[in-house]
Amino acid sequence: MPVLHVENVRKSYGGSSFALDGVSFSIEKGEFVAIIGPSGAGKSTLLRCINRLIAVTSGTVSVDGTDVTKVSNSGLRILRRTVGMIFQHYNLVNRLTVIENVLHGRLGYKSSLSGTFGLFSHAEKIRAYELLQAVGLSEQIYQRCGQLSGGQKQRVGIARALIQDPTLMLCDEPIASLDPNAAKIVMDNLRDINQRLGITVVANLHQVHAAREYAHRIIGVNAGKVVFDGPPSLLTLEIIQQIYGSEAQDLMLADGELHA
Repeated sequence: MPVLHVENVRKSYGGSSFALDGVSFSIEKGEFVAIIGPSGAGKSTLLRCINRLIAVTSGTVSVDGTDVTKVSNSGLRILRRTVGMIFQHYNLVNRLTVIENVLHGRLGYKSSLSGTFGLFSHAEKIRAYELLQAVGLSEQIYQRCGQLSGGQKQRVGIARALIQDPTLMLCDEPIASLDPNAAKIVMDNLRDINQRLGITVVANLHQVHAAREYAHRIIGVNAGKVVFDGPPSLLTLEIIQQIYGSEAQDLMLADGELHA
């Protein structure tokens, strides 16, 4: 059984156009998959349909055999425990400390009362500290998130997702706002999570070079449709142009990919 199966998914926000138009693919346990495509191609919409932050218009999305489009609200809360999410703009509470933000990843396991009062167990606090050590933030655990750099914030987001004990990690443009050094640290962390922990990673990336370097498989999206699905070795210049259209040359010049 695949970890993720997307079957003929369509998403419309009204009118006759579709943000996603008949998207289908399956992802097996342990894969690192990069989704690439131009701005507005539907990459972020796709990730948000997977964990039902956005409802699909038609089609099915299954995570570990459960149809996400049909589960009840309580079932969705349980399912989301196994699907970690990392956001481009971090989605942290800046006034809270690093470790408090990480512990928020356990709220899906808490009652409303426990969550409101921040009642976390000693074991959960130890686990949060261990995860922050793993992403290189052990010295910042009591620092407020608002004082961190972008790269540090993204690593807090990774630790927060990991404390959920996910089987699937969704990453929505995780390095889009970062400088090259910070981006490399974040991508190295995601690769380590994938290889060492066996967690399936699906990452929207605008950087073709990062997709080639880190992913086992690349899915190219344009105008809401899958136009490429294969290993990085098959991502030729012609296919990059097919995926990105008029953006391809500027993208490859900025990415150092013109002669790829």
